[in-house]
Amino acid sequence: MLRYLLILILSTSFGAMSMVETQFYDNYVNSESVIKTKSGLLYKILRKGDGDVSPTVTQVVTVNYEGKLTDGKIFDSSYERGVPAKFGVNQVIPGWVEGLQLMHVGDEFEFVIPPELAYGANGVPGVIPPNSILIFKVSLISIS
Repeated sequence: MLRYLLILILSTSFGAMSMVETQFYDNYVNSESVIKTKSGLLYKILRKGDGDVSPTVTQVVTVNYEGKLTDGKIFDSSYERGVPAKFGVNQVIPGWVEGLQLMHVGDEFEFVIPPELAYGANGVPGVIPPNSILIFKVSLISIS
């Protein structure tokens, strides 16, 4: 399933979120310590690391992460595989590209990524339904 998360999305299909997805997003954006970016990415800093450098789009990062849907179903997890993921910042969905650049080594963030910054109206057949909000817990281990 890692390949679904690490593909470069050249274009994103826009579509309408379901009422449940919209309500989840609206509730989350109003929770404590949540920051909303211009694009609509929501994030919360779960743990601050000691690093002071953020990755750029041309760099490679090593992360641990867990991805789930708004119903709590986990669809991918490096924690479950027992091996951190390593990839170029520009090789992932737009929500990750933006979110990773906000992090420093050692940080752990929670991203709430709206469909237009993820897999849009297409979803990932059999894994991520169309127009899904994705929730990721991401720990940035290293930048190279």
